[in-house]
Amino acid sequence: MRLENGTFTSDFLLVGFSDHPALQHVLFAVFLSIYSATLMGNCGMVVLITFSSHLHTPMYFFLCVLSFVDMSYSSVIAPKLLVNLISDVKTISYNGCAAQLYFFCSLVDTESFLLAAMAYDRYTAICNPLLYSIIMSKRLCCQLALGAFLGGTISSIIHTTNTFLLDFCSKEINHFFCDISPLFSLSCTDTSMHDIILVVFASLVEAICLLTVLLSYICIIVAILKTGSAEGRRKGFSTCASHLVVVTIYHGTLIFIYLRPSVGRSMDTDKVTSVFYTLIIPMLNPLIYSLRNKDVKNALRKMINHKSLS
Repeated sequence: MRLENGTFTSDFLLVGFSDHPALQHVLFAVFLSIYSATLMGNCGMVVLITFSSHLHTPMYFFLCVLSFVDMSYSSVIAPKLLVNLISDVKTISYNGCAAQLYFFCSLVDTESFLLAAMAYDRYTAICNPLLYSIIMSKRLCCQLALGAFLGGTISSIIHTTNTFLLDFCSKEINHFFCDISPLFSLSCTDTSMHDIILVVFASLVEAICLLTVLLSYICIIVAILKTGSAEGRRKGFSTCASHLVVVTIYHGTLIFIYLRPSVGRSMDTDKVTSVFYTLIIPMLNPLIYSLRNKDVKNALRKMINHKSLS
């Protein structure tokens, strides 16, 4: 990274939210609580699904993988954020910044593909219930999950390479982690081509995932509306409600951050929105899926009773 005085440094400075010590301590307590809840909620979901035999179905397999991804990409961001909030030196190395961006982009796009796979699973369960167990075999579920990770990895390699091919004239990242747009703003050179690459590939991932979700839910809604009883329609919509809420919140936030015009953007607004999808959404997902899910609540109740009896 080339600096204005001609020296070379391998560190970036993460500006974060505020230099006021009192506010930083408050933010540290808030973010630590959120991150702790994220780890407990997602770890709890993984353990519950792993050790509850009646949850060994495709739907809960994908939910288990989703919890792992949520926990992982929050862990890429939160520890460094927490350290910087209580440290006088708020730096991250050049290689550390590249690694953080790579793993973050990889896991975020993996979650996008995974949510699309979950929509296909719900489509199969509702539109082809008699063939569900045959279509959604263990092999296909593993292939879809591995495909999600592969898609996330390829997308991340493109975005990370596209970002770190730039020459940086400044070391101050006006953000709390190494994200693409704040790094673009540090470049000495024209980033218009890099912006195009970002938008094209981000739009491609969003289009593939959202089109899969949209087509799946169109078929699901048609199938549910054809159901004769009101109870059947209620159960059908209830089955998909949690997933639809997560998809709407998640993709809505990503589109707001990465696909809106750069003109007139406020970095302070981006920081707040980034907190929402890097820390809060991973914390909320286990709650969204468990509070409305009788199977999860029953499995948790059985596990607690078993532990108390033993």
